[in-house]
This record gives sequence, C-alpha cells and structure tokens, in this order.
Amino acid sequence: MRYISTRGGMPPQSFSAILLGGLAPDGGLVMPEVCPRLTQADLERLAPLPYAELAFEVIRLFVDDIPEADLKALVAKTYTAEVFGSADITPIKTLAPNLHLQQLSNGPTLAFKDMAMQLLGNLFEYVLARDDKEINIVGATSGDTGSAAEYAMRGKKGVNVFMLSPAGKMSPFQRAQMFSLQDANIHNIAVKSMFDACQDMVKAINNDAAFKQDYKIGAVNSINWGRVVAQICYYFKGYFAVAKTVGEPVDFCVPSGNFGNICAGHMARQMGLPIRRLIVATNENDVLDEFFSSGGYHPRGLDRTFETSSPSMDITKASNLERFVFDLLGRDAGKLSTLWKGIDAGIGFDLSADDFAKMRDIYGFRSSRSTHQDRLDNIRSVFETYGVEIDPHTADGYKAAIEHRDANVAMVILETALPAKFENTMLDAIGQKPQRPAALHDLEKLPQRFDLLEADVAALKAYLVERIKA
Repeated sequence: MRYISTRGGMPPQSFSAILLGGLAPDGGLVMPEVCPRLTQADLERLAPLPYAELAFEVIRLFVDDIPEADLKALVAKTYTAEVFGSADITPIKTLAPNLHLQQLSNGPTLAFKDMAMQLLGNLFEYVLARDDKEINIVGATSGDTGSAAEYAMRGKKGVNVFMLSPAGKMSPFQRAQMFSLQDANIHNIAVKSMFDACQDMVKAINNDAAFKQDYKIGAVNSINWGRVVAQICYYFKGYFAVAKTVGEPVDFCVPSGNFGNICAGHMARQMGLPIRRLIVATNENDVLDEFFSSGGYHPRGLDRTFETSSPSMDITKASNLERFVFDLLGRDAGKLSTLWKGIDAGIGFDLSADDFAKMRDIYGFRSSRSTHQDRLDNIRSVFETYGVEIDPHTADGYKAAIEHRDANVAMVILETALPAKFENTMLDAIGQKPQRPAALHDLEKLPQRFDLLEADVAALKAYLVERIKA
C-alpha cells in the first residue's frame, strides 16, 4: 500500500512516511494509490467481529509497514470499554424503525474525534519510538479536534502539540477542555479570528517545506490520513449493526464542516460497503450544502463565516473535499491541481453537468442546511419524542436525515458530540441542563492556560521557534 498526492507531485510513500504529516509536499492531500476492495464474502466475515477486531481488519488494508502483531496490539489498546465506556465502542440507539443514532462520543473528550485521535496518539508514539524521532504537531480546531488531539497526545514521548483555535468562538465547555490542560507538551493558541484563519495559518506552515523540516512539524487535523483510516472503521460497525442482511443498502447522515468525517464514509463506500446515500448536514455555513445541491464550490471569506450554535461546523473552506473531488475527477491530479489553485486564489469552481450527475447518482451524495431555530426545534423534538438528548451538531444531522429519509432503507445518523459540551443551547432547547459525566462537573472552574495571537503566520512561526529546539 502506497500513498500519492491529490495534486500529483509526490512520489508514492508508505503509511508510516505520511502518518506524521499533514499536507503533501506539493500542497495536496494524500490518498491511497489504490483503494482496497472487499467482496461480499469479506463483508460477511467481518460482520460479527467486535469493534477492535473489525477495526484491525479494516486498518491493516491501509498499513503494510507496521508488523501485523504490533498493529493489532495498538488497535486493541485503543478501543477498550475503559476508554469508550462500552464494549460496543459505538453503540446504536434506534429512534424509530430504520432510523438510528450511532453513538460516537463516549471517549475522553465526549466527541466523535476521539474515535480516530486515540488511535493516532498510539500510532504516533509507536512510530516515533521505532524511528527515534520527535514531532511538533501544529493544528487548528473549531471546537472538538483540539481537545481530542490534546487528550490523545498529552504526555506522549517525543510529541509536542500546538493547537490553534478561534478566540472566544468555542463553547465554554470546549474551551475549558483544552485550556485547562497543564501538560508541558500541550500549547493552546487562541487566534483573534475565525477557524478558517487558523486553518490557513496551519496550511501556510505546512507549505513552508524548509520550516516544516527544520522544526519537525506534523499534523493531526482531518487532513491527516491516519484519522480518515480510523474513521472508516465505524461506518463498517454501524452498517453491520443495522443491516438485516449483509449486502442490503444503508444510508448515513453526517454533520460535517471540514468534510473529514464524511470523507471516511466515502472511502468505506469505495471499499465496497453497501452505502446507498451519504448525506452531508451543514449549518448556516453552508458551503458544502451549496456544493452538493448545485455543483458549485465557492469557499467564503472570513466576513461571510457565521458564528452559530453548532460551532464545530463554522467552516467555509472544507479541506477534505479535495479528496472526494480527486476521485470524482477520475483521479486526474492535473485537473484537480488546476481547480485548487483557483480555490487557493479565492476563486470557486462549478462541476460539469456530467460530474454533478456522477456525484449524486454514482457516489450517492445529498445535503441539507440547518438554522439555529432548526437546531432548537429538533433537539426538543428528539427529546420529547424519544427521550434522547442530542447536541446541536447532531441536531443538524437529524434534520438532514428526516429530509432525505426513505422509510424502506435504514438511516444511520452519526452522533457528533455529547450535549454536555453545549449547555447554553441545550437549556434554550429543552429547558434543562444536559447530563454531564461526574468527573467533568466543575471543568469550567479549572485554571486555564493559553496564549493569544493575531491571525498572522509570521507571529505563529516566531511563537513556534521560541518553544521548539530546532
């Protein structure tokens, strides 16, 4: 298994070679040279496996430079009831016939990002120790990636984490999760702007090849392929949990801002998992809804990025969309590269009629958009109808699922986070505070440690240089 860049400028690399990085050297994103394909017999063999065994069988298809015994041990160490609260790891809650919620948020930071980040932390530690290396992770978060990365990497030997977040734009709970960490290898940077500015700063660091090499810069954002690989696994688990027979179609509805979570669903579908529809749920920052409903991709500027009550999706430049468009264009790196040069210059693009039809009819994508009032209404409706609390992002997913639901096809809504992370919105919606794990009752009262920076790449470089031994 070798990896190439969506933009065609990187010689094929091994999994370990691309694991610690973010962008490819040519500014593209890494993708497997050939996507593994599973037969009906393969799927039937995988269907009864418990989560850790299933995850190993999926991940091993993408990793051939870590001994299988070591990889199996790393996966088994990651997906335990002690870490994720249940032997099922991603239990299914059925709301109504053929309408299911896949619970992905029972990890340490109460968000689905833990599903991939916990594995990434163990993989990083293994590869760094094996190769006698160190890494300085520079990432950006709109809410949940940061805490998931920090909790996965805290105390890990050879790893420092520098996490950018938009100052004052996350929920108090999300902010406290990150800023209360006192580990010496964790550095929180609040940027005086929106998430897209943070993401642009991280990309600029990654695109400076000399700086990246001199200061051993790595990435854990969803541009990191290791995260996508780990996320593919829960699509398989969700499918097997709701399909009456292996082979029947199932729909997945996924709240998405940066297109990482649903990109994993696209890869699972490419592998042969019988996914019929992949439904993208967005909030008022609806650049993805616009793309999947019209074929036009037009990232917005910071002046057109809205603060919403589902803040982890306040993103108007979806990095991982490049991976899907690469496949959509028949893996034509030259054509993809031309399109994204236009994106980087602030110019959007429109798909041809043929590619738009292919996106919907062959790849099965649909989309939907939610407003703040929609979120309140759907949180309240799910609570009153089913007695289940869902967070604002999952409420965006619920709305999209209902809009695109076929009563004869099982629909799985991927849970994004636990409602405890968004207490104020939950109070507005259902008139009571959401349930919170006992260990986190006074989280917001803990001392917080962070540094404030302007949205300036030079300032970020100076900050990193001061704290990293070159």
